[in-house]
Amino acid sequence: MLGTVLSIIMLAGIALIVGAVFLWRKGGSRKQVLLMIVMALVCFANVAIWTVPDASGDAPADRVERGVGN
Repeated sequence: MLGTVLSIIMLAGIALIVGAVFLWRKGGSRKQVLLMIVMALVCFANVAIWTVPDASGDAPADRVERGVGN
């Protein structure tokens, strides 16, 4: 289930980047374009936090799936 959620977040981040580029080329509000890019970066950072392993070699997503730490 967590893999599905992380995939949807990645797709949302990609859609935000594509939308920001489209809006920028169309001449839209610069503030909206920057906010869309910031939101996409937040999405990517959240996925990285959940999937990048720590010093012990376990990613937080792996620990959730195994039920460790509950």
